Amino acid sequence: MVLIDATTLLLFLSPLAEPPTATNLPIEHAQLRVEHLVKSLEAKRTKILVPAPALSEVLVRAGTAGQQYVRRIERSSVFRTVPFDTKAAIEVATMTREAIENKDKRDGADGTWAKIKYDRQIVAIAKVHGVEAIYSDDGNIRSFATRHDIPVIGLRECQVPQESLQGRQNQS
Repeated sequence: MVLIDATTLLLFLSPLAEPPTATNLPIEHAQLRVEHLVKSLEAKRTKILVPAPALSEVLVRAGTAGQQYVRRIERSSVFRTVPFDTKAAIEVATMTREAIENKDKRDGADGTWAKIKYDRQIVAIAKVHGVEAIYSDDGNIRSFATRHDIPVIGLRECQVPQESLQGRQNQS
């Protein structure tokens, strides 16, 4: 079982989604990487958890395509939407309390307080579900997850299938 964040999910669902940047450089072939990732996980029968807070972020960006995205996720055997429930709330409270005790409520994270809370929720959901890894390029998610011994895999680390690249080169 793995978990994906909003950016990764949106890249899978929308051909118009902007790829994330790492070190200010766009990640080449981002959509091919995500498509290959999902196919590979599906072939291994690995469930991909979609945390409700991440789904919410996707739906904000989706506009009129939101319902279509939800249907696609619900119909897929590989995706499973998971709520921010009581166990995850307890985990977020613990994470936040520890950060406050260490005199840094943000725990070194960047962004608005709302973004930090969302990122903690996503990591807490991953932790209570015992995922093997989180697929994300978000620095806050990486930082929070690392503190809880959850591996984070960035999109640049995901493979690009060579046959897809060859097919695209032949079309040019």
